[in-house]
Amino acid sequence: MAKLAAPVARLIDEFSRLPGIGPKTASRLTFYLLKAPKEQAIALAEAIKELREKTTYCEICFNITDESPCPICKDPERDHSTICVVEDPLDVLALERTGEYKGVYHVLHGAISPVEGIGPEDLRIQELLQRVRGKIIREIILATNPNLEGEATAMYIYQLIKPLGIKITRLARGLPVGGDLEYADAITLARALEGRREM
Repeated sequence: MAKLAAPVARLIDEFSRLPGIGPKTASRLTFYLLKAPKEQAIALAEAIKELREKTTYCEICFNITDESPCPICKDPERDHSTICVVEDPLDVLALERTGEYKGVYHVLHGAISPVEGIGPEDLRIQELLQRVRGKIIREIILATNPNLEGEATAMYIYQLIKPLGIKITRLARGLPVGGDLEYADAITLARALEGRREM
């Protein structure tokens, strides 16, 4: 078997460390960059460098931003009395794409997972508590993922915030648009029934 040039092997190794990229995809990306115009490879390298050097966390919501506070937290048109609590910055992007939510966010940067050694102290939960104390907060929306870790995280936050007298809601769960009842699992159907609303 032919030995790869050291820079090629190194880039394949670095690409394969990324989530969802195995050795074959890493090799394809590396060899694509070898054939691409030099400017394209340099632009990619500069974009990665700029990503690391020019991004930070918002001092209020902990979303990823290039200025702090972030544009959402600075926006006077947003409803600052409603905070949507999410696990990751990608969740903010997903909710913003809907165009429906007009409040602000709080990014936890993960979920409680004893198996992975992630406890409440590893998340931005204390910062959330500091944020809601002494401010007029009308509602906290718990938008953690509907899995075991997300549910545990939501319950933990609920128990901390409930004594403060703030309204706490959870995103509705149920059937996806375009889904068929016959293919839905029992838990999804039960949640869809619980979350039903008047027409």
